[in-house]
Amino acid sequence: MRSKILLAMAVIPIAVIYVSAQAPILESRQEFLHRFVAAAVERTQHKVRYDPAYVRIAYPGGDVPADTGVCTDEVIRAYRAVGIDLQKEVHEDMLANFNAYPSQARWHKQKPDSNIDHRRVPNLMVFFSRKSEALPIAERGEDYQPGDLVTWDLGQGTTHIGIVVDQKGWFSRHYKIVHNIGQGPKMEDVLFDWKIIGHYRYFGPQPLHK
Repeated sequence: MRSKILLAMAVIPIAVIYVSAQAPILESRQEFLHRFVAAAVERTQHKVRYDPAYVRIAYPGGDVPADTGVCTDEVIRAYRAVGIDLQKEVHEDMLANFNAYPSQARWHKQKPDSNIDHRRVPNLMVFFSRKSEALPIAERGEDYQPGDLVTWDLGQGTTHIGIVVDQKGWFSRHYKIVHNIGQGPKMEDVLFDWKIIGHYRYFGPQPLHK
């Protein structure tokens, strides 16, 4: 009996050490998601004309003119506001894994293009499936949490992407989405308006610590 008690006492400190070691990472992830959601909501204060045109931009840290953009640009700008450059991250992964992306089959590209690759939803879907937490495509609204990314199939080969934020719709009680589907960045209750084809949670290229 005495030996069992001593063994239990020895295990408890180990468990406490493990939990305490994990807690800062979980807390920093929550803090990151909080900042990311705030950046996404802030995007709704900007006037943006929907413009899918190909534009040559700087690299890294390049962006199309601030008053133009598409759905992906809102995601790119929200991440950039919290210190993550999706242009750079996507380009580097495509340089190393070009065949994993649909650029050749869909757009007849023979090599990565840092001007446009990160601005295309199918490329972001591959990137997030490789580099983020790929989450289940669920039918329950509560399975989509603030900071998550959602992609949709709008039909006829058109895809769309948005950010789940921390404000809920009055009637659905689902978290709203910040997205740009043609009228500039908006926060709307549209989670299940189209067929969901992707669900991700991305924290950036480096593990989060204190």
